[in-house]
Formats: sequence, C-alpha cells, structure tokens
Amino acid sequence: MRFYLTTHKRHWLRWTDVPLFLKSEHWDRAIKWDVAQGPYAVDSGGFMELKDKGAWMRTPRQYVDSLRRIWEHVGPYDWAAPQDWMCEKAIIEGGWFGGQYFVGTHLSVAEHQCRTVENFLELRSLAPELRIAPVIQGDTVPAYEHCVELYEKAGVDLRAEPVVGLGSVCRLQSTRQGAAIVTAMAAHGFKLHGFGFKILGLQRVGHLLASADSAAWSSHARRRPPMPGHTHKNCANCIDYALKWRQRVINSIPTHQQTLLTDRSAA
Repeated sequence: MRFYLTTHKRHWLRWTDVPLFLKSEHWDRAIKWDVAQGPYAVDSGGFMELKDKGAWMRTPRQYVDSLRRIWEHVGPYDWAAPQDWMCEKAIIEGGWFGGQYFVGTHLSVAEHQCRTVENFLELRSLAPELRIAPVIQGDTVPAYEHCVELYEKAGVDLRAEPVVGLGSVCRLQSTRQGAAIVTAMAAHGFKLHGFGFKILGLQRVGHLLASADSAAWSSHARRRPPMPGHTHKNCANCIDYALKWRQRVINSIPTHQQTLLTDRSAA
C-alpha cells in the first residue's frame, strides 16, 4: 500500500522522495521544472473543477498534452487520474455545503458515471502510452457496481489495471456506508486507490486499498500554531509539518497493517 502526501507545492518533488500527489494544474504555468526524486501521481483536479464551474473546461486533448509535459519534464509518474465526474450530492445538486458554494452540475448520478467512463476511454485512445487510471464513481454500493458494469461493457478489464481509483468516498470513508463501498469494490480484486483518505478511514479499510492520498495536513496545520522554531504564521505550507503529519498517519494504522504502508512496496 502506497500512501501519497497530497501537496500544492510542486517543488517538494525535489525536496523529498516520499510519494507525493499533485494536481496537473500546478504545472500549468511552470517555467522551472523540478525533477521528481521519488514516486508521485497526478490528480486531474476534478473536484474543484466541478465544484466551481459545474463542468470540465479543459478538453481531454488539453489534459493529455499537460500530462505529456509533466512526464517529459518531471519524470514518469505512477499514474494520473482521468477527468472523472464525482457523484457527491454537493457536486450534483449545488448550493452551500460545509461553508462552501457548489455550482452544481444538475445531472444524474448515472450521467456522471457515463461521462466518467467515456472520458477514460477518450483519454486512453488519445494517449495509450500514458498511465491514466480508471475511476469508479457512484453514491451507493449498487451504483458503484453499475459503474463497474459500464467499464466491463466498454471492454475495460478493471482487474488487470495497475490502479483503479475509487471516487466520491472521501466524505464517507469513516462511515459504515463508506466501508461497505470499499469492501464491495475490493471484493472484485481491484487495486483500489482511495482519494482523500485520512486516519479514521485508513484504520477501517486501509488494508483493502492498494494506495491512498490525503491533503488533510494543510487544514490541520492552519488551525494550529507553527512548529517550534518556525517563523511563519502557521505550517499550512510547510514540508516539515507535512512529513511529520504523514508519519503520524502511518503510525496510527494498526500494527498488522503498517507493512502495507511502506513507501517503496509498490516500486
């Protein structure tokens, strides 16, 4: 199991060799490119894109071009997320959720699933050489099973994929519903990646995941004073804090699962 530290600081790639998770948009205006010292994966930024705009503004070809530039200048990444469509209520219905405003796509869960699968197929046809991972979307166990069927009908063997992203479970990860979804998808034999998994979620279902990522360290640091000896207002952008938090997450996993969280186990 590989745990990626999610960050918005792309220069961290040259500062550490722990697995990192970054959005593709962080390289959009890059002039200086930092060569990765360790493994990393690329997020498409879908949650914020759909939250703020209600649709994908970047075309699949533009996204593929961006992924190629990253691969060329930064080095080979483990995998990249597609331009998937989350199925969370806030993303679909829109409105105020948790103090944030969501534009809303005003589409159905089924439509989001179809668009997710169609985008993956298009991206893979445009760039079969790039490591673009399929993502399963849904809001209930039957819905996720339906998404699996859509991939199967399209000729995609999810069991043969090195990574299969599990979308829309970030806010459910520590609940019974979230655990049921992860368990059902893991039963298929998929090598699952859990987006945005934190301590409680990893304690419950981390042993069923091939990898996971989290950016929770930043908001955690923002609510606390800086580390001793640090002069900034808080450590929300601090690699020292992020690495310490990451180790704390790994150490919180029950002993029998810790061997699944090593940095290089998937290398």
